[in-house]
Amino acid sequence: MPSQDTCVLISAALKKLALNQECRDAFSKDSLFFKLFEQAAHRYIVSSDREELAEKLQLLHDKGYRLGVEYVGEENHDPRVVQAFVDEYLKSIQTFAKAGLTPQLGFDLSAVGMLISQETAYRNAATILSAAAEHNISVMISMEHSSAVDKILEVYSQLAPDHSNIGLTVQAHLHRTLDDLPAIIGYGRKIRLVKGVYNEAREIALPRGAELDQRYLTLLAEILEANIAVSCATQDPNLIKRIFDQGYHSQIQELEMLHGVQPETMRKAKEAGLACRIAGVYGDSWYLHFLHRLAESPENVLESLADFYDPSRIVFGAGY
Repeated sequence: MPSQDTCVLISAALKKLALNQECRDAFSKDSLFFKLFEQAAHRYIVSSDREELAEKLQLLHDKGYRLGVEYVGEENHDPRVVQAFVDEYLKSIQTFAKAGLTPQLGFDLSAVGMLISQETAYRNAATILSAAAEHNISVMISMEHSSAVDKILEVYSQLAPDHSNIGLTVQAHLHRTLDDLPAIIGYGRKIRLVKGVYNEAREIALPRGAELDQRYLTLLAEILEANIAVSCATQDPNLIKRIFDQGYHSQIQELEMLHGVQPETMRKAKEAGLACRIAGVYGDSWYLHFLHRLAESPENVLESLADFYDPSRIVFGAGY
């Protein structure tokens, strides 16, 4: 295996590639990258279409897992693309209701119009929240890069008082989270606590390491002390162990992990009595999601190359 320093550079390079606008603009179903890696990407992408998605979610539900769903797509500038994204969520809610499923939905505000205007994002998010509430479906607003946090919190402050089925993702690595958290707690809505996936400058965020792990646990303790429902969303087995060792597992609402990432770790947590949510994504715009999964560890890069060579290695639900 490469050295730790090399692993850090590999991760940074993949995240940089994920955010490269030229590469993202060139990504489509007709692009070479899509054609080469579509099958390998399906280790992390539950389904390309909504109908197959419901069938696969049912399999995971039958194994005893809570479910989360996100339609891949972010940073939409085109009003037509934004409307298509919103329409997809409204249709998916009907599909899930028909199948008797109540997965937690998630999306970026930049995908529902934030880059057009905050009013557009608010209006579209409110439409999805209201439709989801009719079928007892919760919605988790994702967090984005640090430059977007102020606007996200402003829109959330408008949505949270009127929608009891809303939740917000909070990034532990951002220094500002220590100051933002009390106001977020004040809305009384569910919090999804993550480490944070975006590359940020040291003056803005902590890098991965012991200090970030400790901050995550400190923030978790503050949320629990306020008696707020919290989901620990992490793929880090060492952090999961500390959550168990310090007794937080009996107080949190659930452990959440992305589909396809360390399923054995999640299965062991479930077998230990912890409620577990598998967060799945679907759709064809998987470039960013796929590269972020590869960036999480060199092993994922190697496994992806093996999947590219032999796609039959990917068996949906295996390991769970």
